[in-house]
Amino acid sequence: MTQPRSSEPVVVTIDGPAGAGKSTVARRLARALDYRLLDTGAIYRSLAFAAQGAGVSWTDGPKLAAIAAALDIDFRFVGDVNHVILAGTDVSAAIRTPEMSQGASQVSAHPEVRAALLELQRRLGAGGGVVVEGRDTGTVVFPDARAKFFLTASDDERARRRVAELQAAGQDVDLESTLRDIRERDERDASRAIAPMVAADDAVLFDSSQLTLDEVVAELLAAVRRRTTG
Repeated sequence: MTQPRSSEPVVVTIDGPAGAGKSTVARRLARALDYRLLDTGAIYRSLAFAAQGAGVSWTDGPKLAAIAAALDIDFRFVGDVNHVILAGTDVSAAIRTPEMSQGASQVSAHPEVRAALLELQRRLGAGGGVVVEGRDTGTVVFPDARAKFFLTASDDERARRRVAELQAAGQDVDLESTLRDIRERDERDASRAIAPMVAADDAVLFDSSQLTLDEVVAELLAAVRRRTTG
Protein backbone atom coordinates (compact mmCIF):
# COMPACT_ATOMS: atom_id res chain seq x y z
CA MET A 1 0.00 0.00 0.00
CA THR A 2 1.29 3.45 -0.91
CA GLN A 3 2.16 5.61 2.08
CA PRO A 4 1.70 9.40 2.29
CA ARG A 5 4.65 11.34 0.97
CA SER A 6 6.98 12.84 3.54
CA SER A 7 6.68 16.59 4.11
CA GLU A 8 10.36 16.80 3.16
CA PRO A 9 10.90 14.82 -0.06
CA VAL A 10 14.54 13.90 -0.62
CA VAL A 11 16.75 12.14 -3.12
CA VAL A 12 17.30 8.48 -2.22
CA THR A 13 20.19 6.68 -3.94
CA ILE A 14 20.60 2.91 -4.23
CA ASP A 15 23.87 1.71 -5.74
CA GLY A 16 25.35 -1.75 -6.12
CA PRO A 17 26.38 -4.47 -8.58
CA ALA A 18 24.21 -6.31 -11.09
CA GLY A 19 21.82 -8.85 -9.62
CA ALA A 20 21.81 -7.39 -6.11
CA GLY A 21 18.10 -6.64 -6.34
CA LYS A 22 18.45 -2.87 -6.78
CA SER A 23 15.76 -2.53 -9.43
CA THR A 24 13.08 -4.40 -7.49
CA VAL A 25 13.97 -2.78 -4.17
CA ALA A 26 14.10 0.71 -5.72
CA ARG A 27 10.72 0.21 -7.39
CA ARG A 28 9.04 -1.00 -4.23
CA LEU A 29 10.66 1.71 -2.13
CA ALA A 30 9.57 4.42 -4.58
CA ARG A 31 5.99 3.14 -4.49
CA ALA A 32 5.98 2.95 -0.68
CA LEU A 33 7.24 6.54 -0.45
CA ASP A 34 5.08 7.77 -3.34
CA TYR A 35 8.31 8.92 -5.02
CA ARG A 36 9.33 8.87 -8.68
CA LEU A 37 11.83 6.19 -9.76
CA LEU A 38 14.92 7.09 -11.79
CA ASP A 39 16.76 4.02 -13.08
CA THR A 40 20.17 5.30 -14.19
CA GLY A 41 21.18 1.85 -15.38
CA ALA A 42 18.23 1.95 -17.77
CA ILE A 43 19.55 5.24 -19.14
CA TYR A 44 22.86 3.59 -20.07
CA ARG A 45 21.05 0.53 -21.42
CA SER A 46 18.87 2.84 -23.50
CA LEU A 47 21.94 4.62 -24.82
CA ALA A 48 23.47 1.28 -25.82
CA PHE A 49 20.18 0.33 -27.47
CA ALA A 50 19.92 3.64 -29.33
CA ALA A 51 23.55 3.43 -30.45
CA GLN A 52 23.07 -0.09 -31.78
CA GLY A 53 20.01 1.07 -33.71
CA ALA A 54 22.03 3.92 -35.18
CA GLY A 55 24.93 1.64 -36.12
CA VAL A 56 27.31 3.29 -33.64
CA SER A 57 29.90 1.11 -31.93
CA TRP A 58 29.87 0.92 -28.12
CA THR A 59 33.59 1.74 -28.25
CA ASP A 60 33.12 5.05 -30.11
CA GLY A 61 33.05 7.54 -27.24
CA PRO A 62 32.53 10.78 -29.24
CA LYS A 63 29.61 9.43 -31.28
CA LEU A 64 28.05 7.86 -28.19
CA ALA A 65 28.32 11.18 -26.36
CA ALA A 66 26.49 12.92 -29.21
CA ILE A 67 23.64 10.41 -28.96
CA ALA A 68 23.64 10.73 -25.17
CA ALA A 69 23.35 14.52 -25.31
CA ALA A 70 20.14 14.23 -27.32
CA LEU A 71 18.69 11.18 -25.52
CA ASP A 72 14.93 11.56 -25.12
CA ILE A 73 14.09 9.36 -22.15
CA ASP A 74 11.40 9.29 -19.50
CA PHE A 75 10.15 6.97 -16.75
CA ARG A 76 6.51 6.25 -16.04
CA PHE A 77 4.88 4.04 -13.45
CA VAL A 78 2.06 1.93 -14.87
CA GLY A 79 0.64 0.33 -11.76
CA ASP A 80 3.70 -0.97 -9.95
CA VAL A 81 5.83 -1.28 -13.10
CA ASN A 82 8.31 1.46 -13.99
CA HIS A 83 8.36 1.76 -17.78
CA VAL A 84 11.25 3.20 -19.80
CA ILE A 85 10.13 5.44 -22.66
CA LEU A 86 12.76 6.21 -25.30
CA ALA A 87 11.78 8.76 -27.95
CA GLY A 88 8.13 7.95 -27.30
CA THR A 89 8.59 4.16 -27.51
CA ASP A 90 8.39 1.76 -24.56
CA VAL A 91 11.75 -0.06 -24.54
CA SER A 92 11.40 -1.59 -21.07
CA ALA A 93 11.77 -5.18 -22.32
CA ALA A 94 14.17 -4.49 -25.19
CA ILE A 95 16.88 -3.06 -22.92
CA ARG A 96 16.70 -5.89 -20.34
CA THR A 97 18.79 -8.43 -22.23
CA PRO A 98 22.31 -9.75 -21.48
CA GLU A 99 23.54 -7.98 -24.62
CA MET A 100 22.24 -4.59 -23.48
CA SER A 101 23.61 -5.25 -19.99
CA GLN A 102 27.10 -5.62 -21.44
CA GLY A 103 26.47 -2.66 -23.74
CA ALA A 104 25.52 -0.46 -20.79
CA SER A 105 28.76 -1.35 -19.03
CA GLN A 106 30.80 -0.57 -22.15
CA VAL A 107 29.21 2.77 -23.00
CA SER A 108 29.36 3.93 -19.39
CA ALA A 109 33.15 3.56 -19.39
CA HIS A 110 33.55 6.58 -21.70
CA PRO A 111 34.17 9.85 -19.79
CA GLU A 112 32.45 11.92 -22.47
CA VAL A 113 29.34 9.72 -22.25
CA ARG A 114 29.13 10.02 -18.48
CA ALA A 115 29.54 13.79 -18.72
CA ALA A 116 26.77 14.03 -21.32
CA LEU A 117 24.34 12.03 -19.21
CA LEU A 118 25.18 13.54 -15.83
CA GLU A 119 23.15 16.71 -16.39
CA LEU A 120 20.23 14.66 -17.70
CA GLN A 121 20.19 12.49 -14.58
CA ARG A 122 20.40 15.48 -12.24
CA ARG A 123 17.60 17.23 -14.09
CA LEU A 124 15.38 14.16 -13.86
CA GLY A 125 16.05 13.98 -10.12
CA ALA A 126 15.71 17.69 -9.40
CA GLY A 127 13.49 18.68 -6.50
CA GLY A 128 13.77 15.42 -4.58
CA GLY A 129 10.94 12.99 -4.09
CA VAL A 130 12.84 10.46 -6.19
CA VAL A 131 14.54 7.10 -5.72
CA VAL A 132 17.61 6.83 -7.95
CA GLU A 133 19.13 3.47 -8.74
CA GLY A 134 22.47 2.75 -10.41
CA ARG A 135 26.17 2.27 -9.74
CA ASP A 136 27.47 5.75 -8.91
CA THR A 137 24.33 7.66 -7.94
CA GLY A 138 25.48 8.32 -4.38
CA THR A 139 29.09 9.10 -5.25
CA VAL A 140 28.86 11.08 -8.51
CA VAL A 141 25.31 11.86 -9.65
CA PHE A 142 23.79 12.93 -6.33
CA PRO A 143 26.69 13.24 -3.84
CA ASP A 144 24.54 15.39 -1.53
CA ALA A 145 21.60 12.95 -1.40
CA ARG A 146 20.07 12.71 2.06
CA ALA A 147 19.61 8.92 2.01
CA LYS A 148 22.22 6.68 0.38
CA PHE A 149 22.34 2.89 0.23
CA PHE A 150 24.70 0.31 -1.29
CA LEU A 151 22.95 -3.00 -1.95
CA THR A 152 24.93 -6.13 -2.68
CA ALA A 153 24.82 -9.94 -2.44
CA SER A 154 27.18 -12.83 -3.10
CA ASP A 155 28.22 -13.55 -6.71
CA ASP A 156 26.43 -16.90 -6.71
CA GLU A 157 23.22 -15.47 -5.30
CA ARG A 158 23.21 -12.60 -7.77
CA ALA A 159 23.73 -15.03 -10.67
CA ARG A 160 20.86 -17.22 -9.49
CA ARG A 161 18.56 -14.21 -9.24
CA ARG A 162 19.57 -12.97 -12.68
CA VAL A 163 18.96 -16.37 -14.29
CA ALA A 164 15.52 -16.59 -12.68
CA GLU A 165 14.66 -13.08 -13.89
CA LEU A 166 15.76 -13.74 -17.47
CA GLN A 167 14.11 -17.16 -17.64
CA ALA A 168 10.86 -15.64 -16.38
CA ALA A 169 11.13 -13.21 -19.30
CA GLY A 170 11.43 -16.14 -21.69
CA GLN A 171 15.16 -15.90 -22.34
CA ASP A 172 17.40 -18.96 -22.62
CA VAL A 173 20.27 -18.50 -20.16
CA ASP A 174 22.40 -20.71 -17.94
CA LEU A 175 23.92 -20.17 -14.50
CA GLU A 176 27.58 -20.65 -15.46
CA SER A 177 27.64 -18.04 -18.24
CA THR A 178 25.54 -15.63 -16.18
CA LEU A 179 27.93 -15.91 -13.24
CA ARG A 180 30.87 -15.29 -15.58
CA ASP A 181 29.15 -12.23 -17.08
CA ILE A 182 28.41 -10.82 -13.62
CA ARG A 183 32.01 -11.24 -12.45
CA GLU A 184 33.37 -9.67 -15.65
CA ARG A 185 31.00 -6.73 -15.31
CA ASP A 186 31.83 -6.28 -11.63
CA GLU A 187 35.53 -6.14 -12.47
CA ARG A 188 35.01 -3.66 -15.31
CA ASP A 189 32.65 -1.43 -13.32
CA ALA A 190 34.80 -1.40 -10.17
CA SER A 191 38.12 -0.81 -11.95
CA ARG A 192 37.19 1.85 -14.50
CA ALA A 193 39.02 5.14 -14.14
CA ILE A 194 35.86 7.27 -14.32
CA ALA A 195 33.19 6.89 -11.60
CA PRO A 196 34.02 3.35 -10.49
CA MET A 197 31.34 1.36 -8.71
CA VAL A 198 32.06 1.90 -5.02
CA ALA A 199 29.91 2.59 -1.99
CA ALA A 200 29.71 6.24 -0.97
CA ASP A 201 31.41 6.93 2.36
CA ASP A 202 28.07 7.88 3.89
CA ALA A 203 26.04 5.07 2.30
CA VAL A 204 24.38 2.37 4.39
CA LEU A 205 25.57 -1.07 3.24
CA PHE A 206 23.01 -3.87 2.86
CA ASP A 207 24.01 -7.44 1.98
CA SER A 208 20.79 -9.04 0.76
CA SER A 209 22.18 -12.56 0.32
CA GLN A 210 20.26 -13.86 3.33
CA LEU A 211 17.46 -11.28 3.42
CA THR A 212 14.05 -11.45 1.82
CA LEU A 213 12.86 -8.67 -0.46
CA ASP A 214 10.33 -7.56 2.14
CA GLU A 215 13.07 -7.34 4.79
CA VAL A 216 15.33 -5.21 2.59
CA VAL A 217 12.54 -2.82 1.60
CA ALA A 218 11.38 -2.47 5.21
CA GLU A 219 14.93 -1.64 6.39
CA LEU A 220 15.46 0.97 3.68
CA LEU A 221 12.02 2.50 4.18
CA ALA A 222 12.63 2.92 7.90
CA ALA A 223 16.03 4.48 7.23
CA VAL A 224 14.59 6.99 4.73
CA ARG A 225 11.84 8.01 7.11
CA ARG A 226 14.36 8.62 9.89
CA ARG A 227 16.18 11.04 7.56
CA THR A 228 13.05 12.87 6.41
CA THR A 229 11.13 13.20 9.66
CA GLY A 230 14.01 13.99 11.98
